[in-house]
Amino acid sequence: MSRPGEFLGHPKGLAFIVFTEAWERFSFYGMQALLVLYMTGKLLHPGTIEGVVGFAGFRAVLEGLFGHLSIQALATQIFGLYGGLIYLSPVLGGLIGDRLMGRGRAVTLGAIIMAVGHFLMGFEAAFLLALSALIVGCGLLKGNLVAQVGDLYANDDTRRDRAFSIYYLGINVGAFVAPLICGTLGELYGWHYGFTAAGFGMVAGLFVYLAGRRHLPADVIVRGDDETARLTREDGPVLAGLAVVLLSATLFWTAQSQVWNTYPLWVRDHLDRHFLFGLTIPVTWFQSVDTFAVLAMAPLSLWLWRWQAARGREPGDLLKMATGCAVFALACVWLGLAEATSGGRPVALAWAFAFHFTCAVGYLYVAPIGLALFSRAGPPAVNGMMIGIYYLSLFAGSVASGWLGRFYETLTRSHFWLLHAAVVGVGALILLMLKHPLTRAMRLTPR
Repeated sequence: MSRPGEFLGHPKGLAFIVFTEAWERFSFYGMQALLVLYMTGKLLHPGTIEGVVGFAGFRAVLEGLFGHLSIQALATQIFGLYGGLIYLSPVLGGLIGDRLMGRGRAVTLGAIIMAVGHFLMGFEAAFLLALSALIVGCGLLKGNLVAQVGDLYANDDTRRDRAFSIYYLGINVGAFVAPLICGTLGELYGWHYGFTAAGFGMVAGLFVYLAGRRHLPADVIVRGDDETARLTREDGPVLAGLAVVLLSATLFWTAQSQVWNTYPLWVRDHLDRHFLFGLTIPVTWFQSVDTFAVLAMAPLSLWLWRWQAARGREPGDLLKMATGCAVFALACVWLGLAEATSGGRPVALAWAFAFHFTCAVGYLYVAPIGLALFSRAGPPAVNGMMIGIYYLSLFAGSVASGWLGRFYETLTRSHFWLLHAAVVGVGALILLMLKHPLTRAMRLTPR
C-alpha cells in the first residue's frame, strides 16, 4: 500500500517521470509508426524527394557507404540510422546533464527541441532538419530523464528494478496510444496530420515535467575536482562487464528494431489484415498491438518476480536478460514458420498476434532490466552517461537492423526472420555462458 506522498509504493517523483515519458513516447512512436510507410509511400519517390533540402548530398553519402539503395532499402537504412542516432545522442546528452547544466534543465531543453522537430515533420522540405532536431532533443531528454528514476532510490533499494518496470509501462502506454491516433491520422487522412499530433504530444509531456519538478531530485552538476567524479581502478572490471552486457543487448535490439523498420512493410504486403465486419486493420495499428501485448504481459511479469523474490528465487538481471533474448529468438522463429507454412498466401492474423505477445515477454525481460543494471552497476562518476551508454546498444542495433533490412528483398521472407532469430539467440548464449564471471566483475549479488 502506498504511503502519503508516494506513487504505487514509490516516490511521488516517479509518477511525473512516468507520465512525462508516456507523452514523450506518444510523440516519438507516433512519428516512428509512420516514418517507413511515409518514406516508401511518398517522400522518397520522384516528384517529391527533389524538394527536400539537402537530400541529394545526404543520399550520395549513404550510397557511398552502403552502395546503391532502392527506395525500400533507402527507407530502411534511413530509419535505421535515425533510430540509431536517437539512441546514440543520449551518451553526449547524459554527459551534458551530469557536467554542464544538470539533468532537469537538460530534460526541459530536450523536450522543447523535440517538439520543434515534430512540428517540422509537417513540412517535406524540412525532413532532414526535423530528424536532426529530434535526434538532438532526444539526446538531452532521454538519458537524463531515465537517470532521474535511479536518482530517486539508494543503490541497495530493492524497489529500483520495479521502478524501471513501471517506467517502461509509461513508455508502452504512450507507444500503444500513438499509432492509434498519430498512425490513423497519418495513414488514412494525411501524413502531416499524424506528425502534427505527435508534436502536441511532446508539448503535453513538457508541461507534465515542469509541473512535477519540485518532486524530482535537485540538479547536481558533477565537477572535475569532486571525489565522485573520478573513475578508480576498481571500476575497470565493472566497465568491462557492462561492455559484454552491451553486446548482448545490441543483438537483442537488432532483432527488436526490425519490428518498427521492415516489419510494417511485411504487414502491409504479406499479412491478411481483414478483421471482423469487413474491417481492414491499418498497418500502424500493429505497433499498438505490439505495445498492448507489453502492457498485458507486464503485470504478470511483475507479479512473477515478486512471487519469486518472496521465496528467494527471483533470477538476477543477467539471467532475466538471457531469458528475454531466448524468448525473442523464438518469436522470430515463429514468424519464419508462419511464412514457411503460408503456401504463398497472406499470413493469417493469428500468427501476428502470437508473434507480438511472445515478443512482449522477451522485451520485458531485457529492456527495463538492462536499464536497471546499468543504473545500478554504473560507476557514480559517470552514472548519467552510463545510462546513455546503455542506449549505444539501441544505436548499434538500429543501424544493424537498417543494414539487414536490405536482405528483405533478396532472402526468402522465412529466412529473413530466421536470420534475426539467430542474431538475438547469440545474445542469450553470451549471457548464459558468461553469467558467473560477469556477476563477479560487476559486483552483483549472485542469483
